[in-house]
Amino acid sequence: MWYGVSSIAARFINYLLTPLLTYNLVNTEGLAHYGQIGLIYSAIPILNIIFTYGFETAYFRFASKEEYKKDIYNTSALSLIFSTLFFSILLWIFQHAFGVAIGLQDFPLIIQISIFIIALDALSTIPFAKLRQEQRPRKFAFIKIAGILINIFVTWFYVAWCPRHVDVHANSFLNIIYEPGTNPVVYVVLANLIQSAFTLLLLGSEIKQLRFNFNTRLWKEMMIYSLPLVIAGMGGMINETFDRLMLRWWLPGSVQHKEAEVGVYNACYKLSILITLFIQAFRLGAEPFFFKQAEGDNPQKTYARVMKFFVITVCVTFLIINLFIPIWKHFISPGYWEGLAVVPILVLANMCLGIYYNLSIWYKLSNRTGAGATITVIGAAITFLVNFLFIPHFSYMASAWATFSCYFSMMLISFVWGQKAYYVPYAWKKLLAYMVIVILLFFVHKGITHFYDNDIFSLAIGSIFTTAFIVFVLKVEKKEFIAMPVVGKYVARYI
Repeated sequence: MWYGVSSIAARFINYLLTPLLTYNLVNTEGLAHYGQIGLIYSAIPILNIIFTYGFETAYFRFASKEEYKKDIYNTSALSLIFSTLFFSILLWIFQHAFGVAIGLQDFPLIIQISIFIIALDALSTIPFAKLRQEQRPRKFAFIKIAGILINIFVTWFYVAWCPRHVDVHANSFLNIIYEPGTNPVVYVVLANLIQSAFTLLLLGSEIKQLRFNFNTRLWKEMMIYSLPLVIAGMGGMINETFDRLMLRWWLPGSVQHKEAEVGVYNACYKLSILITLFIQAFRLGAEPFFFKQAEGDNPQKTYARVMKFFVITVCVTFLIINLFIPIWKHFISPGYWEGLAVVPILVLANMCLGIYYNLSIWYKLSNRTGAGATITVIGAAITFLVNFLFIPHFSYMASAWATFSCYFSMMLISFVWGQKAYYVPYAWKKLLAYMVIVILLFFVHKGITHFYDNDIFSLAIGSIFTTAFIVFVLKVEKKEFIAMPVVGKYVARYI
């Protein structure tokens, strides 16, 4: 509960940067700047995977073993400290090549600040994992949310307030820390750097607990376990964020046009916020839970029930996002609305991704992380192929369909493979039926509103369809919901 709520709150607050930025970056040049933000934040997660090389998941895996509990924190943290120093120096030396790869070679300051962000985030990985393993969600939530609030404030200060203030007061003291005409992306990544430094400072008490005790045997086992996760993680990030870079590479036209298209796609991608928030919350709360449940009797039954409630939740979220788009579209500036057609595709894609995360427990618990790497590489290959073939013709619509094709394939492969290697009694026919129903409701809603295009009418029909689906699920799953605390008595009384 704490991890889920805190993660949703933190990510939602973080996504407030989207309206802040899109409403301040509205002309053609502004769209290009927002595209540049999308480019740099497509590359940073890839490098985060390399810098942390799967040690967060490995930490949870080995922290549950009695023989390693004493050494797990010191060994994993020391490993990341030394490797972060090495990777940071290497990245600094080749920073121009990094800039060329993402199309930002003309902005070296953005690249340099980003390198520091990656390094600081890597150093905070194991202290955060320690908080989660020790079940200290309040501190975890406080640090996450406090850091994001700092980020939003600094971004607002530089991107929204300073330009207006300096326009009126040309000789303002702010000229010491703010230079008019500077690419606003510099200030966006600077705000992120301040957040990362502040976060690391708040983790000081965990960092102080570090001792120079290094268990070589444990480190080798963790590396063997985690290295396939690096491939899986990189493939996952390619599937999740690399489409912005591929748009920049393969879309015909001028540089400004390419970056503007990336900006539109990046903004509309944010409208899948509720789905991605829930998936992130699930991952933070469920991964330690999975490993603990694996120690009990018949954990497969628990995993099946978790999957059922997960699918029900994302189905409802699918309807809330897509049937209420007249509300959600105001989350971004009207200058970006031309890309709204990608939203249903991306929401459906993220539903598949969330289900895949649930299914992936089979290879993590059976120490077959190589299987996860294989599935993710297949997904990455699909992402590359579809984007390469269709971006020149269909721009960001190709990227949206590539994302769906990738995640659907990964979900399907993981289900078939996992049921053979680690059987879990998923009620897959029922769950598939729920997904088909919400997709049909979406198309029926689309057809009705096509003949009468009115926002109030669209929201009314959306409310009816969403309520009807929720009531239908409550009736079908009545026994399950009655057994739940708090909501159970209301379901028993009214359904």
